[in-house]
Amino acid sequence: MTHVSIIKTRNGEYKGFNCIGHSGYADAGEDIVCAAISVLVINTINSLDRLAGEKFKLVTNEEDGLIDCRFEKSINEKSKLLLDSMVLGLGEIKKQYGKTFIDLTFEEV
Repeated sequence: MTHVSIIKTRNGEYKGFNCIGHSGYADAGEDIVCAAISVLVINTINSLDRLAGEKFKLVTNEEDGLIDCRFEKSINEKSKLLLDSMVLGLGEIKKQYGKTFIDLTFEEV
């Protein structure tokens, strides 16, 4: 299962997100759920950097399926929209494939 945690303040401000694990929907190289999650998350990270100019700390470990992204300061409106879009997409994957393969949670800091 892939665990995705969206980290926000009490006021709803994004502070970061992390993903860990592989969905287990299918064998490696054929797992469409894992691929969908990866595309959404990696594209969001690339967009935060290149389109929104956001500063963040990123830790990855491909073997464990780990992606951890933390924002250094308050994010801009473009970044908020990108993250809202990522959360929407992840939620739709969870609806379509079920909570057996993706666990989407929200953590308050």
